[in-house]
Amino acid sequence: MGSRMTKNLVSQSLFKAVAAKRPAKGLIHHSYRGSQYCSHKYRRLLDQFGMMASMSGKGNCYDNAPMESFWGTLKQELVHHRHYRSRQEAIQEITEYIEIFYNRLRRQARLGFLSPVAYEQKFYAGQMAA
Repeated sequence: MGSRMTKNLVSQSLFKAVAAKRPAKGLIHHSYRGSQYCSHKYRRLLDQFGMMASMSGKGNCYDNAPMESFWGTLKQELVHHRHYRSRQEAIQEITEYIEIFYNRLRRQARLGFLSPVAYEQKFYAGQMAA
């Protein structure tokens, strides 16, 4: 999390995501139409990683409904109930919420009442069996 949404911030985030997940080429990368995501530098990174860019239609918030749902859940379950003393405190608590609680423990109806990590493991186990 940064104090401003810059090209550098989104590029660093993309690098971290690729390092953590090692996605196969052909992954569809969905983003907003912000200048950070439209920049030549960012588009070159997507090409370098073999990702296909997909952007929301102008004024269409439903294009990114899964992420909008996530942000609403994060705010409802954590952020709106807290008053952070510093940006660092907010970063730490939000990171813990996402990486530990949301991804590993929080069961979700749309994932068959599995956590995102458990759903991903089940998916890849099925791919290996096929």
